[in-house]
Amino acid sequence: MNKDKTENLEDEMRPEYDLSELKGRVRGKYVERYQAGTNLVLLESDVQAAFPDAEAVNEALRMLMKVARRQTQKTA
Repeated sequence: MNKDKTENLEDEMRPEYDLSELKGRVRGKYVERYQAGTNLVLLESDVQAAFPDAEAVNEALRMLMKVARRQTQKTA
């Protein structure tokens, strides 16, 4: 890093953001999964309703991959 850049580092958090007001926060909630190499993906609520667990998500994505492969083979 450039010396000028390191000297100019400041806290960019605005003072009106009071992090003590946050409810339900857990520091390091996913750290074990991250260290294990798990790919963590957060789903929007509508997607989560359709795919309630990892197995359902994986099955749907595998099916989508098959369809995509067939489409590329037809156009090639």
